[in-house]
Order: sequence, then C-alpha cells, then structure tokens
Amino acid sequence: MLDYTVLATLAAVVREGGFERAAAALGVTPSAVSQRVRALEERVGATLVVRSQPPVPTEAGARLCAHVERVRLLEGELADALPGVEGSVAGDHAPVTLRIAVNADSLGSWFLPAAARFAERTGAFLDFVLDAEERTAERLRSGEVLAAVTADPAPVPGCRTRPLGALRYIASASPAFVRRHFAEGVDIPALARAPVLRFDRMDALQVRWVRDRFGFALEAPTHWVPSTQGFLDASLAGLGWAMNPLALAGPHLAAGRLADLMPGCPLDVQLHWQHARLGARLLDALTREVVLEARQSLMPPR
Repeated sequence: MLDYTVLATLAAVVREGGFERAAAALGVTPSAVSQRVRALEERVGATLVVRSQPPVPTEAGARLCAHVERVRLLEGELADALPGVEGSVAGDHAPVTLRIAVNADSLGSWFLPAAARFAERTGAFLDFVLDAEERTAERLRSGEVLAAVTADPAPVPGCRTRPLGALRYIASASPAFVRRHFAEGVDIPALARAPVLRFDRMDALQVRWVRDRFGFALEAPTHWVPSTQGFLDASLAGLGWAMNPLALAGPHLAAGRLADLMPGCPLDVQLHWQHARLGARLLDALTREVVLEARQSLMPPR
C-alpha cells in the first residue's frame, strides 16, 4: 500500500522545484522531505527524482506524481458531491495540476487560448509535457499524463477520445531561399540538395510531404531546430525550407515573407484529444475548451 504522505512529498519536491521549498510548502523540515523521498525510492526500488537544481523527476517519479494528481482530482469530485468533505492528499493543499501531453506545434499555434480559458474558469493549473503527436498517446498509456493531444486515433484504455481536426502544414521557405535553391522549380534533384529544417530526429513531416508529392524518401542536408517559433524564424531567415503550421505561417505567406513551395499541396495532420475518465469534472471542462478552440483553429476532422 502506498503512503500518500510520502507520495505528496515527492510531488511537492517536483512542483516546488526543490527540497527546501517543498519543506516550506508542507510545513516540515528539509530533512524530513529528504527522508520521505529516500524511503519511497527504497520502497519502489528506483530513483524517482534527479537531485539537480531544480530536481527533475525520472519516468517512474513522473508517473507517481501523476498518480497523486489523479487522487487529488477524485478527492475534488468527492468534495463537490459531499460539501462536508474537504479534499486533500495527505494534508497537501496544493492546487490541482493537470499534467497533459501536447505536441510543440499545437502548443505554439492554437492550444494556449483553450488552456488560458480553462485556468481562468476553474483555478486549476496545467503541467505541459512536450512530445511528438505520434508519441503523446504513449505518455497517456503509461499513466504519466492525464490527457493528450495525439495523432493516434486508437483509444487508450480507460480514456475518452474526441477527434479535434487537422493541423495544416505548408511547405514554405523565404523567397530568397526559393530563388537560390528552387530556381528551376521544386523537383526531386532540387529537394535532395536544398537544406531542410527538422524539429528533432523524430520529425518526419518534411519526409512525409515529399513522399506524398514525389514518391521518394527525402535525404537532404538538415538543420535541427527544436523550437516551433525558432522553426518559423529559421524559415524566414532563409536557413532552410520546412513544414510550418499554417496558423503561424499564414500572415508571413500573405505578406510575401514566406513562399509556398507548392501552392494547393498542404499536409494535414489529424489530431485527437484523449483524457482519463477519472476526475471527469475538471477534465471535461478542459475538453470543452480544447474542442471549442480546435473547431475555430483547425481544419475539420475527417
């Protein structure tokens, strides 16, 4: 049986960003915090937090922190149903924090207005975990997060799922880059030579677009830019061509600061929203805001 006093202590270390801050939040000594976390690590047989500044949870630690938040959600719902019951996990009165997985392009282009409305209306907090849309469902499946924007339509066991729509990408580059590298048009030889931008080693959008349009596997000189805004800025600066979200690239395309490599040939990535069935009150409230924003910002779902 897990000791929720100890679990709440681990969550406080991660949330507050340090053992001394966690001690102040919980009203105990830093030594007590350290002893509790060490005892929990011995109990589960794994390191749960990397002792850095600030402390960083390991995968196992993150799963246990997410479990604490699930319990807090359930206690919050019980308190709503039975006003005489005051929900708190082992005396931890921290505000509820929902840990959710979101792909970087969604976070950078359309998701944040939904998050802001949710936070304002509920008083809850959000802890974003960034991952590729192909991998966020695994974060949900492992129990590390409570909800996810994902490209995986297969329902995760114990979760509700909703189609959101498609995040549209445009193959784009600066006009000067197009003149240098695609003077004779966008074709296989030019694509093989022209520098391309990729977010990370798992980013396959450029490869997918080339395969869909030309039927060949793209291998080209690559710049790695692990930032949605940096990706757009690198495109504007002429560093390479890239698949940029239309929501971000649209104003630059209209102003002529970016050029569409092949007008009328976008790449649509279908997105879904999945969340745990536990803690339905807050997660349903977040879902309403996410679905509303998706209807306004994404292409209609197929």
